[in-house]
Amino acid sequence: MSRNNKTKIACLLGGTFVATALTVFGGVSHADEAKPASTGQAPAKSWQTGLKRTDLIKRDLDVQGQEVVQVIVDFDPGVVSPRHAHPGVEVAHVLSGTFEYELEGQPNVVLNAGESLYIPAGTAHVAKNVGKGKASELATYIVKKDAPLVILKQ
Repeated sequence: MSRNNKTKIACLLGGTFVATALTVFGGVSHADEAKPASTGQAPAKSWQTGLKRTDLIKRDLDVQGQEVVQVIVDFDPGVVSPRHAHPGVEVAHVLSGTFEYELEGQPNVVLNAGESLYIPAGTAHVAKNVGKGKASELATYIVKKDAPLVILKQ
C-alpha cells in the first residue's frame, strides 16, 4: 500500500471519529432545529477572488465551551486557500471537483468528490482546487466556542 493511500485511510478514519463524536456528544440538534440563526441561507463570505464560504450552521455542543460549525467552501479552478488553521478539528468532505490538501507535517493528499479528510486541531493547511471546474467542500468543525474559526498562518 502506498504512503498516499495509507494517509488517506488514516484521514478517513479520523473523519469517522469526528462523526462518532458528534453522535456521542449529542449537542447537535435534531434536523428540524438545525437551521442557521437567520431565516434562509447565510450570506456568502469571500476572503479572496474565487474563494467563497457559505455558513450553514453553528450550534453549541453539550461539551462545555465547544461548538459545531458547518460551512460550504467553493473554489474556482486553480484557486488556493491561504495557509491557515482552526481552533479545533475539521472534517473536509469534497462535494464536487478535486482538491489537493497540504497539511503541515504530512504528505499532500488529493481527494475527489465523495472523499473526506480529517484535519487535527491547530494544524496549518492549504487547500487547492486542482480540477478543471469549480470545486466545493463541506467543512465541519468542532471548535472552541467564540474563537475565530480561521487563523491565518505564514
